[in-house]
Amino acid sequence: MKLLTTLATLLLAVAALADDAGFKPLFNGQDTTGWRLRKPGGHNSWSVADGVLKNTVEKGQHGTDLVSDAKFWNFTVKFEYMVPDGSNSGFYLRGRHEIQILGDFAKGQVAKGGNGAIYNHTVPSEFASKPAGEWQTVEATMIGNKITVILNGKKIHDNVGCDRATGSELDKNVTEPGSFFLQGDHGTVSFRNLVVKELPKE
Repeated sequence: MKLLTTLATLLLAVAALADDAGFKPLFNGQDTTGWRLRKPGGHNSWSVADGVLKNTVEKGQHGTDLVSDAKFWNFTVKFEYMVPDGSNSGFYLRGRHEIQILGDFAKGQVAKGGNGAIYNHTVPSEFASKPAGEWQTVEATMIGNKITVILNGKKIHDNVGCDRATGSELDKNVTEPGSFFLQGDHGTVSFRNLVVKELPKE
């Protein structure tokens, strides 16, 4: 009974967040409905518990990326993630442009390829990482080829033009809508409260 009550509370929280200003859930908090493994035969290292989507990758192992069934063009996406020290993941906009996720709080400074970077493209304008074990918040907007990212309340990218795929992309069709994908082949990471709002075409 307690489990059912907890689950109901989580679902209400997801629904409330999604209803805020037209956002819709990308992750239902219960299972991976609406998502698929990038490689169907790959090792599935993803699990869901208590409203959290977790990728667990032990040292020496490789997981598999998780790709949304739905595709998007212009949008604002919001999500929270938690990553251990040194762990490496990423959130891909349209499956082509990676927002780097890296447990780099101990380094204490902006670095190429650091947490929040547009991987292989643009360094964050300031250091905004939180320590391991803390939830970090992201709001990313993509309109045309322009990307704006707010990490933990700090705007680290402001209308950055990105007209090419940044590596490990699903495809290079940058003028077409694309899926989100969560990088699962490098390290452990947890996600929750993933929501998206589609924006009008420019």
